[in-house]
Amino acid sequence: MLTIAENVKKLRGELSLGNKYGEQVLLVAATKMQTVDAINEAIRAGVDAVAENKPQEFRDKNDGLLPCARHFIGHLQTNKIKYLLGKIDLYHSCDRDGLIEELDKQSKNAGLVSDILLQINIGDEQTKGGYAYDSAKEVFSRVSLLQGVRVRGFMAMLPDIDDENLLRALTRKMRALFEWAKTQSDAVEYLSMGMSGDYKLCVEEGSNIVRIGSTIFGARTYAL
Repeated sequence: MLTIAENVKKLRGELSLGNKYGEQVLLVAATKMQTVDAINEAIRAGVDAVAENKPQEFRDKNDGLLPCARHFIGHLQTNKIKYLLGKIDLYHSCDRDGLIEELDKQSKNAGLVSDILLQINIGDEQTKGGYAYDSAKEVFSRVSLLQGVRVRGFMAMLPDIDDENLLRALTRKMRALFEWAKTQSDAVEYLSMGMSGDYKLCVEEGSNIVRIGSTIFGARTYAL
């Protein structure tokens, strides 16, 4: 079994050529249920950012982590923003108006501008959050007017299906949305698509951030 550092090195090698648009691909370690020691091993090995799913887990681990960009990739309740405000470099999962409005309000009150990605439900799945693809341009234009948040791009999770043609079609739709957004704002830089099971396909189709957990840390062990 490879070590965490060896897994990171392997991924870095795979991602070193960037995507087909000539963009660097950021390697974000998804650190849900990982120990501080394991996360620090990944940081020392060269991941670009570490990302938690739960605010309380972020709060409990953050002070023990080495310097590295901090992202947040989980569903965020508005009453938990306080654990993250001013400490997160990029929020991937801004999936609804209420969350964005509250993050905007709290950021302005703190004299901050929080960088966000709009989460798009590209597979139109009832089990996943995010804005509908058809509403994405309207949402982007509206949220871009806010002063406490800055839209840096989009995040999407692909459906867990085996139809590669459909998956590629969905990723291409996200890339087209991203290209449109870049014409609207100089702040747009990131298209976050791809996890351990599908990151290679996503990078091939233009993702420039991948969120990798088990391929770095191994399969999670869930407590009974």
